[in-house]
Amino acid sequence: MLDAIYTLCFSRSYFSKSDTLSVSDGKVGFTLKASFEKNNELLPVSLILRENNRKELLVDNSPVSPFSLHIGNFPIVFIAPDDVELITGTSEQRRSFMDALLSQMDPEYLRNLIRYNKTLQERNKYLKQASLQQQVDHTLLDTFDEQLIVFGIQLIEKRVAFFESTIPDIQDLYAFISGDKEKPILIFSPSVLAENYATQIANARQKDLITQRTSVGIHRDELEISLNGLPFKQIASQGQKKSLLFALKLAEFMTLKSHFSFEPILLLDDIFEKLDQQRLSKLLEWVCIKNQGQVFLTDTHKDRIEQSLRDISVPFQLIMLV
Repeated sequence: MLDAIYTLCFSRSYFSKSDTLSVSDGKVGFTLKASFEKNNELLPVSLILRENNRKELLVDNSPVSPFSLHIGNFPIVFIAPDDVELITGTSEQRRSFMDALLSQMDPEYLRNLIRYNKTLQERNKYLKQASLQQQVDHTLLDTFDEQLIVFGIQLIEKRVAFFESTIPDIQDLYAFISGDKEKPILIFSPSVLAENYATQIANARQKDLITQRTSVGIHRDELEISLNGLPFKQIASQGQKKSLLFALKLAEFMTLKSHFSFEPILLLDDIFEKLDQQRLSKLLEWVCIKNQGQVFLTDTHKDRIEQSLRDISVPFQLIMLV
């Protein structure tokens, strides 16, 4: 159910890259429908996957194309059990988190990101082709490089500005949830800067031809996280990792709320199994009392979720799915 809500907001699943993985066994497609209230207006949204694997998105009964125009219409934050990989996993996962957030707020960022990724794929494809043919068209590579630089510089500037304003919020939220006095240090490390982008990508060309992939660019940016001078993911306890995960996600919530002037939808999937009672109480206090947006929670124990919500005296509706 949570993924259905997310899919209607983002036009794709939170959990899988392939739409076919969301199709029920024995079926050839799916239809998702919901009504969203925005600015006191009720807007029907539907997403259809046809048997020919073609998707159709309609908002207020009008087709939307391309789907990227829909991103940010209904801002949303999802917190799922496996999201701890945002802390422990690869830099690609942290970039995806950042890109999903910025894309909801800034259509131009999303357009440049799509253009950058498409050019990067074409450049990498050509590098492999050149290796097989033992012949290099440097003029074509110059064209690819110019496009990567133009799109990449605009993305870098917005990523840097985002983290400069957001990292203090992440640290404050971490302290609120965990009660820890120690604050993790977060540093956004661009792999390349605007002033030396052209020089670095030119200097790396021979290496790229050998490795058959692009080694310089914003697709290698990283968010470095440390505690007491050591890598956070290596020394932090499970509780600390979960606290930082929720701090990142709630900072995303705050950023979207500030940008749109209303709370985004918040989806919390099976969080009761992942937090101790102290951290859980802090989290529920923040999302259900300090903020007034709509929250969807899932849990495997009816009595536990009812008691937790009664403890903080907030109205709720319980739906049993079997």
